[in-house]
Amino acid sequence: MTQTLIEQLKEAKIIAIMRGIPREKADATVQALADGGILFVEVTLNTEGALAVINRFKEKHGQALHIGAGTVLNLSMAKEAASAGAEYFLSPNLNEEVIQFGLEHGIEVWSGTMTPTEIVRAYEAGASAVKVFPMGSLGVGYLKEIRAPLNHIPMIATGGVDLHNIADFLIAGAIAVGLGGNLVDKKLVQEGSFSEIELRARAFVEKAKGVN
Repeated sequence: MTQTLIEQLKEAKIIAIMRGIPREKADATVQALADGGILFVEVTLNTEGALAVINRFKEKHGQALHIGAGTVLNLSMAKEAASAGAEYFLSPNLNEEVIQFGLEHGIEVWSGTMTPTEIVRAYEAGASAVKVFPMGSLGVGYLKEIRAPLNHIPMIATGGVDLHNIADFLIAGAIAVGLGGNLVDKKLVQEGSFSEIELRARAFVEKAKGVN
């Protein structure tokens, strides 16, 4: 039986977030992530040329990687991301029109939420998981507290996750984490230090695997 995307995410535990990566560096960056064991890559729509990058990644890496669109704020952006080939949408906000569009077109939507009310609203609207953001400000303690009454809702912790605390977020109940600059470091990308990005990816993947 084929696993659902959310089941595969629960196993992979990591979504690499590519935000603001120059188009000419994008291919080498995603290859480094893949070589490091990353399986889920999110290209944010506030990245220049994001739709073309998503489309290219789907063609080149669609068999090995799950390519999604991030910062999908509204229905118009959702339609563009779907046309580009995104398998799933993430956002910093909750937009029920985006969730409905995803349901109608077989695209997973992991809406951005912060409060318990937003988390429940997103899940009841049809989101198969919610992105809890910004965890850098809210902290692991917040995740533990909201997981107590809402442990039936899959949560992706995003913001402030690093190599030292990734295990804490997963142990606290997050099914996965979103990793931006602490993994896809723009300085390393600019320098062309793709081997370092691969090493970081491997380190994060190993840490995540250590949490059952």
